[in-house]
Amino acid sequence: MLWFPDIIISEIMDGETPDTPYVYLDNKGHVYDDRTRRVVTSCQLTIFYFPFDVQNCSLTFGSFLHTASDIQISAGLTSEEILQGSREVMYTVGEWKLADIRHAQNVLDFEGSRYSELKYYVILRRRPIRYVVNLLVPSIFMVTVDLLSFLLPPQSVDRSSFKMTLILGYTVFLLIMNDLLPVTGNTIPLINVFFSITLALMVASLLETVLITNIQSHGQYRAVPRWLRVLLLQYGASLVCLPRQCEVIKVTVSLPQQTAKDLQLSSQKKDPSGSVQDSTLCELLRDVSAIRRQVDAHTRGTDVNKEWHLLGLVLDRLLFGLYILFITVSFITIGCIWTFNSEN
Repeated sequence: MLWFPDIIISEIMDGETPDTPYVYLDNKGHVYDDRTRRVVTSCQLTIFYFPFDVQNCSLTFGSFLHTASDIQISAGLTSEEILQGSREVMYTVGEWKLADIRHAQNVLDFEGSRYSELKYYVILRRRPIRYVVNLLVPSIFMVTVDLLSFLLPPQSVDRSSFKMTLILGYTVFLLIMNDLLPVTGNTIPLINVFFSITLALMVASLLETVLITNIQSHGQYRAVPRWLRVLLLQYGASLVCLPRQCEVIKVTVSLPQQTAKDLQLSSQKKDPSGSVQDSTLCELLRDVSAIRRQVDAHTRGTDVNKEWHLLGLVLDRLLFGLYILFITVSFITIGCIWTFNSEN
């Protein structure tokens, strides 16, 4: 006559117990029930640090019918012995590896009764190499290419079209690789934040290119405001290592029409017979004055275009520096979070 206690696993979802009527009996009267049991258990995953996450799954052994005064459950081996034996018999083909096994003996109080239970903590670590190669490395390459695209002239159409193509390609990449991301858990994985920041930076760089192109086309409409000229062309240019532009006052001297008439009258008084030559001289002066005014207008327009072009170049370099700073801070922060979690 043998009595089998009702030892169950609290996290069990499904299980198979082979029908083996054999037990082990030694010369001291101890009876060992060594039946193999295959169980399927549940484990709450924490995927915030994916793909560098470490999961802590528990297996709780206890009795529902008998209290602690009837059954005392304790571990027969130490945690180190259990871990070593588990690694010898455990074969994993998937993405998980056994990191550690710990156990703790507890007494559960329930409605005035005390129940003995033994809880094992199975610590699993994910192998991240698959996700690093397929997800993180291509994303870093995309950001690097987008960063190098700032070397293209901002007023060029190729720069904006190149950035639009890059954003489209990255969006398609995320749609294709969406199956590799985890779909369980109550929190958003940190890698999703990484992808969102990367896509947002690409969109921001495209908007920056549109802004610079719009600024450099202002030369045909109006002159650069003085406060903007002082702020960016003088102080901003020094900050981005460009030649500092000083404010220059140009004065154009032209011959007024009244002076030409006076010159004509004075010539007629001196030499009444040379009225034909004086008329020719006045016409020549008027033509020279008209040409001078056209040259001044063209020169002023060219200077305005140059100022707007230089203003866009300074602003482009300033935003490029902020772009590099934000990328560096964001990626270093995410990398430190992943590294800290992996070490722990």
